[in-house]
Amino acid sequence: MLIGLISDTHGLLRPEALAALRGSELIIHAGDIGTPKVIDGLRAIAPTFAVRGNNDTEAWAKSVPERQIVRAGDRQILVLHQMGHLFREPAPDGCAAVICGHTHKPLVETRNDVLYINPGSAGPRRFKLPVTVGHLRATPDGLRAQIVELVV
Repeated sequence: MLIGLISDTHGLLRPEALAALRGSELIIHAGDIGTPKVIDGLRAIAPTFAVRGNNDTEAWAKSVPERQIVRAGDRQILVLHQMGHLFREPAPDGCAAVICGHTHKPLVETRNDVLYINPGSAGPRRFKLPVTVGHLRATPDGLRAQIVELVV
């Protein structure tokens, strides 16, 4: 199963991001969506799960959860915008991965057998950080993540 990962679009859904996410069986947006049109565009590719980011403050965003568990086959993936919130409320037992955004810095790291992924930012470029999305592959052997830098 291929899971597309995207975050921090801030209202900009780049054609390069859409191209990189094509073929995904589901998509996870880790917050700072910017506008519901971003989610509509992602849903045209695959079922999409999203969480609200700290900049998603308009009325439309009230119905978007701050965190949620997404199932990929028999694995649970926790999705939230800010990794720091795990200090207040840790990931539930049994989560194979945690997907977050907020920093705009891509990250793939394993700690205590849990895969932590920040797909970076696919929205407006911030500082000199790359513009990126992520791919998460769920196989019978486990989860593998990859950051995809977009040429923009």
